[in-house]
Amino acid sequence: MLLQLDRLPWGHCLDEYNRMFSLNESDRELAILDCACGTASFNAEMTRLGNKVISCDPYYYQRTPVEIDALIQEAYHTVIDFPRELYAYGGNNYFESEEHLANVRRNATLEFLEDFPSGLQQGRYVTAELPVLPFDDGQFDLALCSHFLFTYPHSSENFPLEAITEMCRVAREVRVFPLLDRFGGISEHLNPIRTILNRSFHVEPRTEVNYEFQKGGNKMLRVSKKSSA
Repeated sequence: MLLQLDRLPWGHCLDEYNRMFSLNESDRELAILDCACGTASFNAEMTRLGNKVISCDPYYYQRTPVEIDALIQEAYHTVIDFPRELYAYGGNNYFESEEHLANVRRNATLEFLEDFPSGLQQGRYVTAELPVLPFDDGQFDLALCSHFLFTYPHSSENFPLEAITEMCRVAREVRVFPLLDRFGGISEHLNPIRTILNRSFHVEPRTEVNYEFQKGGNKMLRVSKKSSA
């Protein structure tokens, strides 16, 4: 059973971001770009705390709040029916149950909807699509991308590499989570991409994080510009 999660509001909250990307207090004070973020409440929650985030996505921001609200109801029941064998619940994992997961997703999306009109006016939400971003070189300190580059199939095999390279253009550091494909295995694109990125960037070994949604999916990729020294 493969879920069309890219067609549903799939909002992650600030606490999930902190865990997925190992964000500490210093990280949260940086100028952050959140790519392909869907209806996450990360921007809303960070803004409320006085932090700076720009979110970009090509899909949900072309829908009206009413359309997204209708999709929330569909998403809730779809999440409840997740195939349990592919995902991590209970124990030391973040989600206690399918109901807990569905409620986190719904609440994050509702918070996004409340924030979106003002955030759009303030330029915090931008309609943009990887692998080409409408931002200046080095405009951000940190670029984040969750549950997209390796999770879903793309029109081109080079897409994940092109996307990461573009994020490295606009930010000093890039963090990508998770490293699994939608079937739950390490993406076949990961090692070839790391090899190529190593030529121009500093690529850290797979970094373990305090978050697991897919079983075994508790690692992220960190890429940063090499020192000129």
